[in-house]
Amino acid sequence: MSRLTQTAIAALALACVTAPASANDVPFFLAPFFAQQQAAPQPVYAPAQRYAAAPAYQYEEPTAREQTRSTTREIVSYNGHQAPGTIVISTSERRLYYVMGGGRAVRYAIGVGREGFQWAGTQKITNKQEWPDWRPPEDMLRRRPDLPRYMAGGPNNPLGARAMYLGSSMYRIHGSNEPDTIGQAVSSGCIRMLNEDVVDLYERVRIGTQVVVLR
Repeated sequence: MSRLTQTAIAALALACVTAPASANDVPFFLAPFFAQQQAAPQPVYAPAQRYAAAPAYQYEEPTAREQTRSTTREIVSYNGHQAPGTIVISTSERRLYYVMGGGRAVRYAIGVGREGFQWAGTQKITNKQEWPDWRPPEDMLRRRPDLPRYMAGGPNNPLGARAMYLGSSMYRIHGSNEPDTIGQAVSSGCIRMLNEDVVDLYERVRIGTQVVVLR
């Protein structure tokens, strides 16, 4: 073996032991041996995507109407002389009592007639309606010609969820689409209740129930 051949073999063995720093450092005559040994390029990752934070929940104070309790119903002591099943309305207290007997009654807050529209007396319930239609009486239309002549029953109807008609009068015990007026003297003589309260009372009474209205 010639000296030249021995030198080439020694150089090849040394190259196999010590890898070059880069492909540019490989002698041209050894390039074919290192071409297959180059590591595959590592993928380059983009920075993590930044997401916009969700907006914080904004608390809003409830409106006066939302603050109104859905019911004012409560069981109370009652020492009146009326028979069980009677409705007693105190316009001065702005409370309605359904007499249960045994010295107890169900009491509800109500809205009553404003000054000049309050009344007293005894009536009987002659009709009951769920989600009643509303037709303002003629004297109300004379005072308020802007009112509609007819309004179908529903959540926006002034008579609310239920109505109990008192005798042959224009007066009713009814719900309301204005719960914040309960406890006030604002009506044209009708007795207003919260819708949940009037539904409860509606289920307790029947046609012919006696209603006593006190000043």
